[in-house]
Amino acid sequence: MEKNINISIFEVVGSSLCVASDDGHKVYHRLVAALGKNLHVCLSFRNISTLTSAFLNTAIGQLYGEFDEKRIRELLKVEDIEPDDVALLKHVVVNAKQYFEDEAAFGKALLETTED
Repeated sequence: MEKNINISIFEVVGSSLCVASDDGHKVYHRLVAALGKNLHVCLSFRNISTLTSAFLNTAIGQLYGEFDEKRIRELLKVEDIEPDDVALLKHVVVNAKQYFEDEAAFGKALLETTED
């Protein structure tokens, strides 16, 4: 029997504004706990009015440092997310995958970019 868990970002954060990485950590910790137990997670963005990459990097992007992409794709589903926010989430996921594939090279490239 598959176990499922529903996580409402609105309930976890307590606000429709998801902009701070601290709030993203709250979601991240719940996701790690569930995915670590191989639970299927439905992550709801219902009632979220403002979403930033800082929040998503912390809440979801970090998962790619803990779990492989296949596991995340199998276990994590999102719902009730606005089309513009889907694009932002996809961007965050692409960046996270690139980062965790080669953290050293990514950090070096970032350092070189900021030094110029």
